[in-house]
Amino acid sequence: MEKRKLGGSGLMVSVFGLGCWPLGGGPGWGDQDERDSIAAVHAALDQGVNLFDTAEAYNDGHSEEVLGIALQGRRSEALIATKVSPENCAPATLRAHCEASLRCLQTDYVDLYQVHWPITQHALDDAYATLEDLRAEGKVRAIGVSNHGVEQLGQVLATGVRLASVQLCYSLLSRAIETGVLPLCEERGIGVIAYMALMQGLLVGMWASADEVPPFRARTRHFRGDRPGVRHGEAGAEEETFAALAAIRCIADGLGKPMADVALAWVAAKPNVACVLVGGRKPRQLTRNLAAADLKLSEDTIAQLDAATEALRLKLGPNADYFQGSGASRMR
Repeated sequence: MEKRKLGGSGLMVSVFGLGCWPLGGGPGWGDQDERDSIAAVHAALDQGVNLFDTAEAYNDGHSEEVLGIALQGRRSEALIATKVSPENCAPATLRAHCEASLRCLQTDYVDLYQVHWPITQHALDDAYATLEDLRAEGKVRAIGVSNHGVEQLGQVLATGVRLASVQLCYSLLSRAIETGVLPLCEERGIGVIAYMALMQGLLVGMWASADEVPPFRARTRHFRGDRPGVRHGEAGAEEETFAALAAIRCIADGLGKPMADVALAWVAAKPNVACVLVGGRKPRQLTRNLAAADLKLSEDTIAQLDAATEALRLKLGPNADYFQGSGASRMR
């Protein structure tokens, strides 16, 4: 599988990585057989995937634990990316949580340690100085962030930290980061790790209408604010979302390719995207998603897909937090 540089970190990451949140099971995901999770990690390694993304917050640490078990005997083949929650970023607490993640993962170091959301309760200078100390000590190879907007990235960079990457929601149905974040990353040499590239199954074509989508997957600003579990309080963009899906399906059918493959290949083709995270709770599901690695889209097809989703991009606007309305967005 193709490998790409992750910012200036020196890490070479596979163009597709494995998102490991579902491997821990639990609320929203349902029961997950640990044997299936381990088999999925091994299948990913066997097919050239080397980046495995998890977080201390996923399933109360169980995702990290499962990944740690799965990588026993194969640690040298993998790049582990995990995340610390922002409320845990006071220096002493940050160190303790890094050590806890290392124990869960059964490893002496993590390759990429990311701040999960912007830090609001602690001094940025102290937090990122601590992260640099952990890097100097060999417990962390590279430092990244997740879910940061332009202003927040600027504040992080002002601390002097060597920032390798930013992880962001990016898909044909969620293009807000194109407005400012992607250009900034290109300018500053920061790699982008894209998550929710299939928009929680929407881009697989699993559902024909908004009412068919399970509540756990219908909480984003694509859906009406009065649906169960939704907190954004906006009107949503259901008409535009499903019109875009119909147009994407037409383009994919014209190529003779599954819609999911086309959607993943589109993200991978975008400038400064180093890695696209895909899911797979069982080996066959993962293999199905990784088929997109062999699909290279023409410039004309990319332009058609851009045009097909432009009305939705405009409707959703520049707010890259797809779970909160603009007034309460956690990204700015």
